[in-house]
Amino acid sequence: MRAKRVIISGGGTGGHVYPALAVGKKLQEKDPGLRLTFIGSHRSVEKKIMDRYSAHFIQLNIEGLKGRGLRSLKTLALLPFAFLKSLTILVRLRPDLVIGVGGYSSGPVVLAAALMRIPTLILEQNLHPGYTNRLLICWARKAVVAFEDSLPDFKGKGVFLGNPVRDEFYGLRPKPRTRELTLLIFGGSQGSHVLNQVMTAALPLLKAAKDSLRILHQTGKADFAWVKASYIRHGFEEAVISPYFFDMAGCFEKTDLVISRAGATTIAELIASQKASILIPFALASENHQAKNAGELERIKGAEVILEKDLSPALLAEKIIFYLKHKEKITEMEKSLAALKTDRPAERIAHLCFELMEARA
Repeated sequence: MRAKRVIISGGGTGGHVYPALAVGKKLQEKDPGLRLTFIGSHRSVEKKIMDRYSAHFIQLNIEGLKGRGLRSLKTLALLPFAFLKSLTILVRLRPDLVIGVGGYSSGPVVLAAALMRIPTLILEQNLHPGYTNRLLICWARKAVVAFEDSLPDFKGKGVFLGNPVRDEFYGLRPKPRTRELTLLIFGGSQGSHVLNQVMTAALPLLKAAKDSLRILHQTGKADFAWVKASYIRHGFEEAVISPYFFDMAGCFEKTDLVISRAGATTIAELIASQKASILIPFALASENHQAKNAGELERIKGAEVILEKDLSPALLAEKIIFYLKHKEKITEMEKSLAALKTDRPAERIAHLCFELMEARA
């Protein structure tokens, strides 16, 4: 009997790659003989993550289209080639299902699959569908949404199952409160220059509390050297500074309070692990997705949100000192996040995938 074959497409950032890996893992747990292929962009961070997980990964030479000004002309020129390469891959691999996890590289693959009458499933991680998924709604068989309020955007094709998160985020031990406050600071897989600048500028204002603070800071590759030097210069030699934390779940487990951007996967990981956070949405995020995502956590008092226009070193230092002195507020935020926690989303998405493949057979 022929082994089932599934392609998972999409990417550009770790926020798209990790949900793809989470779903892929559940598919192979249900059917160890299943042949899984990931298709993504040519970004190096994506390749590094896939290599780390020994995934069969194919890169497309494609870039984002929306909000890129004149650079979108280059993307338009690349699209026909990406579509033709997608068709070639599909003809060669003959998948039983194609899953789009968002990001510009999912577009040509899902579209090509739909035209070839291969069952397609798209995953929408944001509160409202992104540009690529809005274009793909009419072509996809089903769409999995992370928030119940997203269902009306998907024209009867939506299924509320939650955002798939790696298993390790569900098994974290609760962090006991101590006299110290452990902070985890990160701005997504590529880092956030704004967050790096503001946090390092806040260090002189935090010197009096230095002995009570434990800091883990993911900087991204570009800013790593100067951020690390800033921590050392201001006397925070014990802070753990890294371009990238591969064991992000382990970092979450050590942490009292997360300070981060508000990408969809970060939001899902905060919900799954029930971690309190200060969220600083990326001001230039497509269609203000990050502010909308963060607003869902703030609405249930599961996070505090600071808009980028209001962010300053003094305000960030003030918030850190407040939570150092009022750790009971952190515990309250953790408890509030239980309202948004969904049950085994990756496993339920995998079950839906097999239903779509069986219906085709």
